[in-house]
This record gives sequence, C-alpha cells and structure tokens, in this order.
Amino acid sequence: MKKSLLLFISFLKKKIEYKTFIVLASVIVGILSGLAAVLLKKLVYFFQQEPRIFIDGLGLKFILPLTPLIGILLSVLIVNLLFGGKIEKGLSHIIYLIIRQKADVPRRKIISHLLTSGITIGTGGSAGLEAPIVVIGASIGSNLSKGFKLNYQTRTLLLACGSAAGISAIFNSPIAGVIFAFEVLLPEITVSSFIPLLIASASSAVLSKFLYSGQLFYLVTEGWHLYAIPFYILLGIICGLISLYVIKISFLLDKWAESFKKQYSKAIIGGILLCCLIYFFPPLFGEGYSSIIKILAGNHNQLLDNSFFNSFPDKDLSLIIFVTLIIFTKVIATSLTIGSGGNGGIIAPSLFVGALTGLLLAHTMKYFGVAELNYQNFIVVGMAGVLCGVLHAPLTGIFLIAEITGGYTLIVPLMIVTALSFFISKYFHPHSIYTTSLAEKGIKFRSEKEKYFNQQLKVSDLVESDFLILKPGTTLKELVKKIPLTKRNLFPVVDEKKKLIGVITLDDIREVMLDFEAHNVILIDDIMSPNFKAINLNEDINKAIEIFEESQVWNLAVTDRDEYVGFISKSNIFNKYISIWSSGQKEQI
Repeated sequence: MKKSLLLFISFLKKKIEYKTFIVLASVIVGILSGLAAVLLKKLVYFFQQEPRIFIDGLGLKFILPLTPLIGILLSVLIVNLLFGGKIEKGLSHIIYLIIRQKADVPRRKIISHLLTSGITIGTGGSAGLEAPIVVIGASIGSNLSKGFKLNYQTRTLLLACGSAAGISAIFNSPIAGVIFAFEVLLPEITVSSFIPLLIASASSAVLSKFLYSGQLFYLVTEGWHLYAIPFYILLGIICGLISLYVIKISFLLDKWAESFKKQYSKAIIGGILLCCLIYFFPPLFGEGYSSIIKILAGNHNQLLDNSFFNSFPDKDLSLIIFVTLIIFTKVIATSLTIGSGGNGGIIAPSLFVGALTGLLLAHTMKYFGVAELNYQNFIVVGMAGVLCGVLHAPLTGIFLIAEITGGYTLIVPLMIVTALSFFISKYFHPHSIYTTSLAEKGIKFRSEKEKYFNQQLKVSDLVESDFLILKPGTTLKELVKKIPLTKRNLFPVVDEKKKLIGVITLDDIREVMLDFEAHNVILIDDIMSPNFKAINLNEDINKAIEIFEESQVWNLAVTDRDEYVGFISKSNIFNKYISIWSSGQKEQI
C-alpha cells in the first residue's frame, strides 16, 4: 500500500507542474486538518456529555466538580502509557521545530494532541482547543511533505497550511487562519505562498462547516460612535496591561509546575487547585465560550449563576467584582490545567479574558454614571485586544474577531485597541507568549525575517579553520617567512594544550617587518593581542551577531571546551544569510 502511494505521488510530481502539485497538496492538507478539527470537536463534546451521564446514572453527582481533575489524570495516564511520558504542548515547540529541526513535526503529535486535549477540555479543563489543532495541522502538513519528499521551504509552507487550516476549521474563519499562519509561524509571506495557505484554509473551513455547522459567536451591532473613542483608547491600554499579566503569570506558574518531580503528584495537586477555582468561579470551567455567548446576548448576570456572588443584593457591583476576579484567575486556571498535565492552548482563554475586560469597562462606566457604552462592541473589541497582546499578532486579533463575530463594522475600534495593546505588551515584554520560552533558552529573535534565517545558521557551519597557527616562542623572522604561505592576515597563537592565547594581525607587525635586525629578537609573544573576542562552538548564532555589533570586530575566535577551533567572520555570516535567502526565494512555490 505504501509503495503504491509513493509510486502514485512520484507519478503526480512528474506529470503535474510543481506549482499545481503544491496547490493539490495544500487541498489535501486542508481537508485532513479540517477532519482532525471536526474530530477534536466531537471528542470534546463526547467528554462533556458522556461522563456526566455515566456519573448521574451511578448516583454520584458529588464527583462532577472533580471532572477537571479526572481529565488531567487521564491525560497524564495516556501520555505515560502511549507516548513515553512526554508530550510537547503549545506552539513554542512548533516554532522551534521550524527554525531548528527543518520543520519536521513528529507524526505522533496528531494522536497525542487529539486525545489529551479532547479529554482535558471536554472534562472542564480551563484551556482552548486552538493550540492543539494548530499542532495537529502542522504535523499533518509536515508529514505529508516528508511523504512527498519536498524541500524544507515547501515543507514549512505545508506545515503552515495545516496550522492555518486548523484555526480556520475551529473558528470557521479562513482569513484569520491564513493571517495567523504567516504572522505567528512563517518567516515571510509571498504571493505564491499565500495561495496554498488560502486554499488549505478555505478547504478546511468548507469541510468543517459541512460536517459541524454553526457559528461560534453572533454579533448584532449598529456600529460605533465617535464619543466612545476615548473609552476604546482606555480599553486598549487595559488590554495591553492584562496581556502582560497573562504572559508573566503563565510562565511563573509553568516554572512552579516544572519544580514537581513526580507527574502524578503534580497532576493531583494542580487538578485539585483547578477544581477549587472552578467551584468558586464557575465560568472558569472549560474554554469559556459559553460565557462569552451569554454576555454577547446581554445576559450579563448569568455569569453569577452557581456562585456565592449571586446572593449579593447589589447585582451590578457584585458583577464588577466577580468579573474582575475571573479576569485575574482565568490565566491561573489555564496554567494549572496545562502545567499539571492537561493539554490545551491560550487563545480561547485570551478571548475569554478580553471579552470580560470589555464587559467590565462598559459596565463600570455605566455603574458610576460616566458613560453609556455599547456592551457588545466593547466585549468584541476587548477579545481582539487581549488576544493581540498575548500573541503579539495584531492582524490575527483584528481579523479573527471580525470574522467570528461578523464585526467588520468595528474595524476602526479594533485597530485602535489592538494597536495600543500590542504596543504596550511588546514594549514591556518584547517576546510573545510563544517565543518567550525560546528566548529564555538563548534563541533570540531579531527582525521578523532575520529571526528565522539566523536560527538556520549554526556557528559550527560558519567556522573557517585555514589559518596559519603559531606557537608561543616563535620569532618574528619565522612569522615573516610564513606569511607568503597563507592568504589570511590573521594568525592565531595556540599553546600545547590547544588553547588560543593570542591573535596577531598584519597591522600588528607592519611597523617592524622591515626592521631585519629585530627579526631574531622579537617574539610573537611580545606583539600578539590577548584581548580577542571568542565564542563557544555550540553557542547560538545570535550571540555571535551581538558580539560583532557591540565590539565592532570583524573576526571572532571559536573554541570548543577551551580548545581552539577556528574563526567566524562578519562577511561569512552575511554570505550565508544571502545564500539562505536566495535559495528560499528560488525554492518557494
């Protein structure tokens, strides 16, 4: 079967123009990713309904508040039994695979993320489906590319097609899926690569809508008014600050979760804490989309149902306090869900927090008699603001919200709020929630295009070792004799332990070269410079670039365990950069 498939693929590649073949491949990726998204939705629905029916049938309703804990434990058990006890969550790992591992996403991620995220979120885990479906789509695109034996650039493109198709199918938002792919994952976007992304995203959306119809949110709005502009500006600032809070708390709790050595202990403690939070704040249960639907419909006080705040006499004030607490606890619930062993993403929680932020501002202004604001407008725009600030993806925030709510009439407020939120979040925290962990590992991002090209370069690939090595005690006369044997104007001085102890350039000896009487007297030890800049062979290339920029040197010594290896130069890095960029342009669709 596999041999027949490979022969068929080989036949297609020979008979069909390459660009047409990639378009067909993008359709396949889109359909498969759409099917995966529908299956994931069905799994979530199954685990939302069946366990409750089973528990009710046994007369054990007291167990219902513990379903999030049960889901986390099941996820940990599945990972340990089927996937060797390890599963990489979130999109940071996918970005890493793109920039360091040739966009090679393991096939096992399809099943592992389907099962664990479906169980986690279906049983009430406070996270979203978007990150898992993006990973699943990326794995589908990557593995299909490997089956087709396509090059790295095309594999990265089809990986992004799978990710775009996943977002498109989950939200029924094909444009937002495409924008998310190139804003978050792809190093650059061209017209030719834009077409496969569009086709994959559209194919996935059509399939998802056919098999699992229904719009996530509905928005009815008469537009927006100029008098509300100052409040949209205020909302943008608040969303930026809340985005910072979300990023900081997420990583703080991630580190807390990593401190646990035993997986099941972590799952039990984290799961119990999550169940306690959900008990006091019921809207934290699950993704949170049901709560957004309620407040968009104007049923704001339904957020208080089944909570202690519902008994307070002043419903408006209790709603303000309750919503404020939920905004600050949602990220804690999400971090506990994922960190303790469950699986999910941050997009749905960001939308949830953003919606409540918009509601809180509008309701607070009304409560204190400051202004009568359109609740729906501020809820929708708040969703885009927090999402943009957390992901550092303003276009994704704008178009995703405009698509899923039909709120294109709010495009100006969306632009204002996302721009301010993005500026504040990026100013105080340069990296998004997806790239922060990579930056902490030394994978530093520069410009949007350079960051991916630089990560493809390795110090070991740039080392030049054809330098004339000198030993301590060598006379100037011996050095002058050796100069014609090399085209280099740089001479490393290396001792018996292969340690670089100094560097000599032609400029260092130019004044004494013609002083023949001094040739036998002067030793290179006297004229070499011990103040050279060096970098380890396994260091990140961005570290080398930073040293070049800060020190204004042209060559940088490379060592491996204190042993001299060679040098890298600015010009070599530049040439490699141009080579990668040029080959990428030629190999793009």
